[in-house]
Amino acid sequence: MRGRRPKPTRIKALTGNPGKRALNVHEPRPEPALPDCPPELSHTAKREWTRLTGELSKLSLITHLDRGALATYCGAYAMWAEAMEQIQKYGTMIKSPSGFPIQSPYLAIANRQAELMMRIASEFGFTPASRSRIIVPSPDQLPLFDGMDQNG
Repeated sequence: MRGRRPKPTRIKALTGNPGKRALNVHEPRPEPALPDCPPELSHTAKREWTRLTGELSKLSLITHLDRGALATYCGAYAMWAEAMEQIQKYGTMIKSPSGFPIQSPYLAIANRQAELMMRIASEFGFTPASRSRIIVPSPDQLPLFDGMDQNG
């Protein structure tokens, strides 16, 4: 598949659909719901899960379908946090068995988890740039898609 990944219709509607392209009115629209926290997550990941699901549920931006992506984010967050603790404890450079300084393996782990977190964060609107493109309708407006024509 070439070109940009398509934006979900909900995000297009919230950002105002500046291109005025027809919205996909047949796109699945799962009900906002709070999924159960996966038991496989570590304590740190579960704390992040609780924090994020609380914020996402306030905005009705989480469904049962988001469980896996959010769990992946929280797991990456926990690994990143653990790696950062080790970097703070031992530094970014460590001594190899032969005595020469080498980059800490925790630095590679932290960087990889940060990349993964940023990719998932942009999908959920966790970053300032991704959030700036979302317009939350006022509470007195109709629910998203109800009574909306295909051109927004």
